[in-house]
Amino acid sequence: MLAKAKRAVVRRGIAEQDADELVQEAFLRIERYERDQTARSREALLVTAAVNLSIDRRRRDARAPFADVSDLANIADSTPNPAQIMEQQRRLEHAKAGLETLPERTRRILLRRRLEGSSYAEIAADEGMSVAAVEKQVARATLQLMQWMDGW
Repeated sequence: MLAKAKRAVVRRGIAEQDADELVQEAFLRIERYERDQTARSREALLVTAAVNLSIDRRRRDARAPFADVSDLANIADSTPNPAQIMEQQRRLEHAKAGLETLPERTRRILLRRRLEGSSYAEIAADEGMSVAAVEKQVARATLQLMQWMDGW
């Protein structure tokens, strides 16, 4: 009788471990029901109750699709692990060393453009250069840093 109810619940898409729980809950409800009422077919009542509980569970899960507490180990953690953090720090140190190889003026122009977001025209005015010259400085510095970082 219990196996038949479990098969009916599993056919509805409930996992086997959850099906056992639902059948047990349905059995307890039938036991309570039979204290006051008489059932013509206990097996049919059990299968119907278990299927109805599975429908209720699906509806509840659809309304509130939160992670099950028992499933916390399978939730992905997007934070980097210690090895990734160390690798990123080494990469950053290597990039810093590459910046230091640039001439002072080129480094200043590149950092103003990339980090501060200054326009080419603003940088050109402050540095006493043409806009085209600033664009070339940024392009050359970017290319040089890309080559410096190649392989990292």
